[in-house]
Amino acid sequence: MPVAADHRENLRGGIYMIGAMAAFAAEDALLKAASDTLPTGQILILFGLGGALLFAVLALFNRQALVSAAVVSRPMLARVVFEIAGRLFYMLALTLIPLSTATVILQATPLVVVAGAALVFGERVGWLRWGAIMLGMTGVLVIVQPGTEAFSVLSLLAVFGMLGFAGRDLASRAAPRSLGTSILGLYGFLAIIVAGVLFSLWQRTPFIVPERDTALYLAVAVPVGVGAYALLMRAMRTGDVSAVTPFRYIRLIFGIALGIILFGERLTASIAVGSACIMLSGLFIIWRGKRAQPVVQPNTPRKA
Repeated sequence: MPVAADHRENLRGGIYMIGAMAAFAAEDALLKAASDTLPTGQILILFGLGGALLFAVLALFNRQALVSAAVVSRPMLARVVFEIAGRLFYMLALTLIPLSTATVILQATPLVVVAGAALVFGERVGWLRWGAIMLGMTGVLVIVQPGTEAFSVLSLLAVFGMLGFAGRDLASRAAPRSLGTSILGLYGFLAIIVAGVLFSLWQRTPFIVPERDTALYLAVAVPVGVGAYALLMRAMRTGDVSAVTPFRYIRLIFGIALGIILFGERLTASIAVGSACIMLSGLFIIWRGKRAQPVVQPNTPRKA
């Protein structure tokens, strides 16, 4: 039987996840702004190159081997495949649909990850926490409004991206512990380059020289994305997946706020109601997880 991480570890994992979601939301906004003038494939290639270079430098600084037998393990190979799918489809979603809509659809990731953690890793998830997660998913549906103009066929791109990211996170959990965050980040960003090359070959769009503002967006997006990636990997390796993953919901607030401030998107009643459901579900999961922790009194003699 798996041993549940203690409350302190779950809290640390939650803090890492919140920081990662804030950085990812900023990264999304920067890449979406760059997509106004640059082809999607070129954005992925340049972004992937910058991130891979930074992570390679960090790995060498920490004296970590860039190539090892663990790199080609099954979890790592699966992780690369999921990374390529997630990044490609989600980047397409950012370029074609509003930032707030793409961010909302991405909030389905926690449910997929928690279900995968229960099935693959044997983590125990009680029905109350499942109910709270379903409440959060109901909030997502309220915001997306399936069957209306708010949920277009293009939104499926974000759904495919979400599934790719969920698979990546689960594979990261199963990756060999000998691989540090820098190595995971390096191969994650190399996968982004592969995604950009594949899409560029399919789209056959010529590369162009970025404008000054676009180059600035990409230059800032790289370190922000590296920081987000590093925090996410730390989060997925700290505490229980079922306790840490619900903190992903905080990305919804960051994404909607940036969409309104930077891209003129509107805050509708459905977004407000759905966001309230998501936040309530997240707070309940935190409270329930704290209550579920067994209280052990120090220096208490065991009964015979």
